[in-house]
Amino acid sequence: MRPPLRAVAMLATAAVLVTGCSSGDDWSRPHPKPVPIGALGPGFIDPSAPPTPEGTVTPRPGSWAGVRPSKGYRVVLLTAGDDRPTKALVGAVKEWARETHVDLRTVAAEDGHDLVPSISRALEMGPDLIVSAGNDLVDPLALVTPHHLSQQFLVVGAELAEPTHNVTAVDWSGASFRGEGLGMSSTYDPESFTAERCAAAIRAGVAAVLNELTGIVIWLDQH
Repeated sequence: MRPPLRAVAMLATAAVLVTGCSSGDDWSRPHPKPVPIGALGPGFIDPSAPPTPEGTVTPRPGSWAGVRPSKGYRVVLLTAGDDRPTKALVGAVKEWARETHVDLRTVAAEDGHDLVPSISRALEMGPDLIVSAGNDLVDPLALVTPHHLSQQFLVVGAELAEPTHNVTAVDWSGASFRGEGLGMSSTYDPESFTAERCAAAIRAGVAAVLNELTGIVIWLDQH
């Protein structure tokens, strides 16, 4: 019988706390704090009204284009599922990593039993950022992320219903899954996961994280 998700999450979280980040690879060595290269353009946020925790901002299209991570930015792409939207998001993240010379590693959940353990494997690697792609990861992330507040997470194409300050999300009309049994702010539309929109999602999300605009939802305007 499949164990309750919450029980699995508690065991996995305990394992991460014990093992830490001693993976023994290059990422185990000291690493400078990442900084943004470039600046956010006008309209990303309203300086007179900064986003509130769990708030939603709608940046001006392209206002994130001038920002990229500093050299050696360590990112784990955490993914689950082989549906078309997830594949589009994964492709966009990998293309962004190639263009910006990010040190990207991928952790893929093998099945429903591996969702929480896959998050634990990503945490053990000690990245600067964990990027999540795939609706199946939303509920497990909601359980695990509050226990790892020093680790930044970016959810693309979905969101957590009640994110802590270390979880940022990027959504648009057609992509606003918040977890099983919860309503969405728009009707889910797999066709909305275009290459252009997925590329904008990873770039806008990373730009926000690098500028410490976290714990919010970034809503991409389609027009």
